[in-house]
Amino acid sequence: MDEAVGKKQFYSIEGQHASTIKIKRSIFICALSHVQSIDEAKQFISGVSRENRTATHNCWAYILGDQGGIFHSSDAGEPPGTAGKPILNMLKKNEMTKVAAVVTRHFGGVKLGVRGLMEAYGESVQATIDKLTLRKVVKSIRLKIEVSYEFNETLLNLVKKYLVRINHTGYAEKIDHRIEIAKENEKEAVQMLKEYQGMGKLKFELLD
Repeated sequence: MDEAVGKKQFYSIEGQHASTIKIKRSIFICALSHVQSIDEAKQFISGVSRENRTATHNCWAYILGDQGGIFHSSDAGEPPGTAGKPILNMLKKNEMTKVAAVVTRHFGGVKLGVRGLMEAYGESVQATIDKLTLRKVVKSIRLKIEVSYEFNETLLNLVKKYLVRINHTGYAEKIDHRIEIAKENEKEAVQMLKEYQGMGKLKFELLD
C-alpha cells in the first residue's frame, strides 16, 4: 500500500458489473464493484473467488480513499507482475478509486507469455470500464435514516439534492436507509432532517 499525492479528480462506479473477453482460448471475466473500505473490498474479492473456485486464477486489485491513496493487488498464482499490477494500473489509468476488481481466468490451453498476460488482464479491466458511466468522487458523510412508509417518498424528494448515493435500504416495520450526502451540504441537510425529526416524521443519525 502507498499514499497518492496531489489533488486531482477521481471517479468511481455504482454497484457491481462484469464483462467477459476471450484471448487465445483463455476466458477472462472482470468483475468490478464499488467499495468503501478494505473490508468491503476483501469481501467482494473473496465472494468472486468462491464463485469461481474452479477457475485457473482469480487475480485482483483495489483502490480506496477520496484521492486513491490506498491500494493493493495480487497475482494470485500468475507469474509475478503479470496480473495484479496490470489490473491496478488500469484502474489508476482511468483515475478510479473506491473500487475493487477481480479478473477470473479460465486457461484455454495456449500460453500467453509474460507480456501477453499483462496485456490480457489490463484489457479485461478496460473492457468492463468502457461499458460503464463513471461518477466523480466527492467527499461525503454517511447517515442512517428511519422513516415510515407514508413519509418515505417525501423524504427521498427532500434529500435528492444532497444525495451522493443510497448504500442500503431495509424494509421492516419502518424503512431504514443508509445514505451518503455531499460533505459540503452537511450543515443544510442535517438542519432539514432535524426539523422533520422534531415533527416525528423520521429518525436519523450520523454514521461518520
